[in-house]
Amino acid sequence: MDTQRLIMRRWRDEDREPFAAMNADPEVMEHFPAPLTRAESDHFVDRIEEEFDKAGHGLWALEVRDSGEFIGFAGLIWQTFDAPFLPAWEIGWRLARPAWGHGYATEAARQVLRYAFEEAGLDEIVSMTAKSNVRSQAVMKRLGMTHLTDFGHTRLAPDHPLFPHVAYHIRRP
Repeated sequence: MDTQRLIMRRWRDEDREPFAAMNADPEVMEHFPAPLTRAESDHFVDRIEEEFDKAGHGLWALEVRDSGEFIGFAGLIWQTFDAPFLPAWEIGWRLARPAWGHGYATEAARQVLRYAFEEAGLDEIVSMTAKSNVRSQAVMKRLGMTHLTDFGHTRLAPDHPLFPHVAYHIRRP
């Protein structure tokens, strides 16, 4: 699955090192509870690949077509934690800092939505982030997603600064 500038593909072993570096970057992980260790990052890749094997889709690795550089992921993940709008398929993305500001997240996410509705036959997709993550919310709005609800993320303590979250959604056209 590709876009004009990106190759969206399954994960390779050589993705693990740049993915771990990305997940250890405090700026990339600003809106997550903590940066990931190498072991946690590798475990995440293993879970992503298990989802592909089970569901036929997941979080695709993103590679810049012109350079072959791995820059992050975009795709679908099944979310089941305690929130009023779950369980649901969530669209998500995470990019390395050098890839920010080039429109890659929106470009990849548009392709993910096309896939979700046209190929996977899904009826609704959600996306969520910390209320403080205005960049991801801007991507959600560019995708045509609309605000669904504000909620407290139940995997975080109520006094955690990232506890306030927002959810957006979009339905099949």
